[in-house]
Amino acid sequence: MEPGGWSVFEWRERADPDRLGSTVWSIFNKDTTYFGPGDPAFMLNYRVDDLDALLAKLRADGVEIADERHEDENGRFAWITDPEGHRIELWEPAPGH
Repeated sequence: MEPGGWSVFEWRERADPDRLGSTVWSIFNKDTTYFGPGDPAFMLNYRVDDLDALLAKLRADGVEIADERHEDENGRFAWITDPEGHRIELWEPAPGH
């Protein structure tokens, strides 16, 4: 674990072993609002290839999409809400991530 309460697990793509990927596991404070409204205990984050195309498809399918977006050195982020009210983070990695 890193001092900030997170850990990175590196792995390789099965179809392209030269391509390195990673999974981040992170602990948040109990009173965080990052997971969305209500009192959720966790949030899933999915790595996606084309965030804009996926959001367009989800919007067409009637999925609730948050207006907020975030972009930093790690890539681009957006959030959706599943039918049970759970917030899900979608992440399009920056090149090289």
